[in-house]
Amino acid sequence: MRKRLIVSAASALSLFLAVPASASDFRAGTAGVGDSYYPTYGNGGYDVSHYDIRLKYQPATDELEGTATILATATQDLSRFNLDFALNVSEVRVNGRLAAFTTSGDQELEITPARPLAKGSQATVVVRYKGVPSTVKKYGFTSWHRTPDGAVAANEPEAAWWWFPSNDHPSDKATYDVSVLVPDGNQVISNGVLAGTSSQAGWTRYSWRENKPQATYLATLAIGKFDITRDTTASGLPVYNAYSKDLGDNADAARASVERTGELVDWLSGYLGEYPFSSVGGYVPNVPTGYALETQTRIFYSPRQFAKGSNTSVVVHELAHQWYGDSVSLSRWSDIWLNEGFARYAQFLWSEHENEGTAQELADYVYASHPADDPFWTIKPGDPGPDNQFSSAVYERGAVAVQALRNAVGDEKFFQILKGWPTERRYGNATIPEFQAYAEKVSGKKLGDVLNTWLFTPSKPAVGPVPPGAAAVASLAPGAGADAGQLPAEPKSWKKIQDTNSAHEAHS
Repeated sequence: MRKRLIVSAASALSLFLAVPASASDFRAGTAGVGDSYYPTYGNGGYDVSHYDIRLKYQPATDELEGTATILATATQDLSRFNLDFALNVSEVRVNGRLAAFTTSGDQELEITPARPLAKGSQATVVVRYKGVPSTVKKYGFTSWHRTPDGAVAANEPEAAWWWFPSNDHPSDKATYDVSVLVPDGNQVISNGVLAGTSSQAGWTRYSWRENKPQATYLATLAIGKFDITRDTTASGLPVYNAYSKDLGDNADAARASVERTGELVDWLSGYLGEYPFSSVGGYVPNVPTGYALETQTRIFYSPRQFAKGSNTSVVVHELAHQWYGDSVSLSRWSDIWLNEGFARYAQFLWSEHENEGTAQELADYVYASHPADDPFWTIKPGDPGPDNQFSSAVYERGAVAVQALRNAVGDEKFFQILKGWPTERRYGNATIPEFQAYAEKVSGKKLGDVLNTWLFTPSKPAVGPVPPGAAAVASLAPGAGADAGQLPAEPKSWKKIQDTNSAHEAHS
């Protein structure tokens, strides 16, 4: 029996009020999130909660075909919105309806849905696309690396554009499902856990899942032929490592380093707290690049990282990023110290553990080895600018800043801060002022002078990061070289730590 629909005056009014007064209330989302370093990166008007990326890839020709399904929530009344993407798009649907789209700039995909999106409403965006990523250059570079048997996507601050459309800024984190179909005999590496594989008619599909929030630049993809090792840490965490089969002379040193991942992540947990993700590991593809990158749960290493032999220090650096940079991500790219200063400091702690130089000795050495007129001191780790974002000063002076903080608050409070910060801010985003406020709350001390001196002053501090009551460290005079005889002894770990300087240099 059909029921008669009766609409009261009150309910009719509520239905009327639920409809926006006019189309003029809707406006386009911004083509950028407003990051001063990268004004066009990311987009305004919505937040992404999940990416479902289904791909088909042919290693012989580098042809990539994909369908990305993006779950998002409108943060304003939205008439149009952008995604960051560089490949050719054939179709876009928003909430099941075909949407108009065009491109602008280097990586803007402009989408106009058939029906505008009201603030607070959820949207399902489906983008179909294909292309040959290795032929695509944006801003003069590519983040898609061809290998002899496939390809790798790994770069910072941008990598997503070459393989999936996204809101490409670390302030908008999401969970991921990545499913890739490749010819039999090839393998696929990505973030999180391998949820399953299936084969049919000469093709194999690999399905990966990262169930914790992840920044777009931390999403990685590698396709090729790998030797894969699986294990668990002493604490039970799954470890998944992979190595290209053609690494040549670097193969053994790479394994001798990366296979210690389980041991090192458990060691770091003692300083940084419980590991925040469901798996850990790394991969070493046959690429000509020289950097490593903290891609979430599955760290990317270049073979050249191991050209001088094994290097556990670089593994410690990238693993420390899983807490400082991945779980707690920067809110804007100028906050890069929150990533790199602490990852480099983890290497200082590893040096202490290995009896190859204390963190204080390393900080003293950095301070003393750069005379006051060295351009090194003109770079501000707390706001280095986009051209110097991955300068060695951000790492080295940034780590010295952490040691200065340690000296200012004392070891007990320092290690409480070091562990408490990534625990309190887990899976979120943060700024340097927010970190300062947290450190001041824990320590009960004002830290503005210390952090301003080491992070935001474009000159050499008058006094090094010495503990209270300790004698100042001698410094090289202006214009003096490192052979001037005034330097403290070089810590044994220094050269291995220096080898990590290529970890992020010249990403693009």
